[in-house]
Formats: sequence, C-alpha cells, structure tokens
Amino acid sequence: MDLTARQEKILSLLRSEGRVETEDLALRFDVTSQTIRRDLGELCDRGLAVRTHGGAKRIASVANREYHERQQLRATQKEAMASLAASLIPDNCSITLNIGTTTEQVARALVGHKGLVVLSNNINIINTLIGTPLRELILVGGAVRTTDGAIVGQDAVEFISRYKVDFAVIGASALDPDGAVLDFDAREVSVARAILRNARTKILVCDISKFERTAPVRICEIGDLDYMITDREPPAPFRDAARHGDTEILVADESHARPIERH
Repeated sequence: MDLTARQEKILSLLRSEGRVETEDLALRFDVTSQTIRRDLGELCDRGLAVRTHGGAKRIASVANREYHERQQLRATQKEAMASLAASLIPDNCSITLNIGTTTEQVARALVGHKGLVVLSNNINIINTLIGTPLRELILVGGAVRTTDGAIVGQDAVEFISRYKVDFAVIGASALDPDGAVLDFDAREVSVARAILRNARTKILVCDISKFERTAPVRICEIGDLDYMITDREPPAPFRDAARHGDTEILVADESHARPIERH
C-alpha cells in the first residue's frame, strides 16, 4: 500500500525536525489524534520511524532510512511510469539501467521481455532480473555502496564505456524548471553521463515531486534526452526546454499514459 500524502508530509517533518508529536500533527493536518496515531503506526510498521511516548522520531540509520523511504514514496506513480517505460523497450535489444528506486520499478516491468541484454550498476536490478528470459545480464564492476546496492565511481564509468546499448533508462534526484536534470553525488552523475553517452535512445523516468527538490550536480539537460516519463505535466518552462530539444514528455497515470506533443 502506498503512503498517503499526509504520511509523506509527516516523513518530511521527521527528516527536518527529528521528532513529531501526535497532538501537534492533529492540529497541523486538521484530523483526529486517532488518525495521526494510525499514520504513525503505519510509518513505524514500515521501518520509516520509531514510536515514542506521544509521537514518533526518525530512525537512527540515515542512509538506510532514506533509501527505504524512497522505495515507499509514490510507489503507485513509479509503477505506472515503469510500465510506460517498459512499453518503449522492444524484445531482443540492449538496455542500461542506473541506480534509483524508479529504475528498479522499470526492471520489474521488464520481467516479461525476452532476449534482452541488460547492463546495470544497481545490484537490486540485477537481483530482480535473475531467472528471467534474458539473453545476458551484466553487472557493472566496481565498489558496491552497501546502503542501496549502487556501484559508482571511475571503475564503473570505464566499465560502461566498453558498451554501446540500444536504450538507457536513468533516474534523477532533482529537476529544475529551466530543463536541468540534477543529482547530489558527482560519482553517481559521472556514471549516469557514461550511460547516456553510450546509448542510442535515452529515457529519463522521474516523478513530478523532483521539481520540489534541488541538487547541485548537473547530469544533462532535458533536451539531451529522447523521452521523459513522469506522472504529471511538468512546469511550462521545462516543457519549452523539452520541445526545443525535441524531447518527448510522456505522462503516466494508473490506467494510461498520454504524450505531451512535440512541436
């Protein structure tokens, strides 16, 4: 079950403040204390928070918590975007997927495909696709980040540069209305750039909440990509930048996807 919008906001408060109180949250969201206790109970059951007397606090392991939270957040939207991304990928082709919870959903959506050659620096993606009818499954070499199963750094860049694939599917941590596609870690960005350089068709999967975040390292511009798949229509300046670069934006929801036409 997905987190509700209110539960996502409670998680945001936990990240920023470290602790929340039931009565304060009930006033803030104009709901009953019982409703808030139920919300906190669900967050704690999922390992996203720890119970306290009268409220909850964030868990101690920041890195693991943040990755587990990202897996939970906007799960339905990510599944819809992943299904759409998979529909662009034919059987019997090659594809690289980078790290991220949305690209992991894309991997799950590709399970029914046949004859794929899949390259990834994400151990979670490799584990998802083991035992499926692929032609080849390739794990990028390098040091593994234990918090999320990512392989980043120069070794990964050099490994990816040996290949030229039909499709690249990447995620990002933040989007800027001017068209910039951004991330936090320069090592991750180097790998993402290598993936894009060595692919014929480039696909970004990113939900609309990434416009609410900022990150300092530029992966690319939206116009450098062939497709962007998201869950709601992006801001007008971003759409303009996409049109200028002849990038097609596809908006997915739970039942269908609709393109924003290129001009």
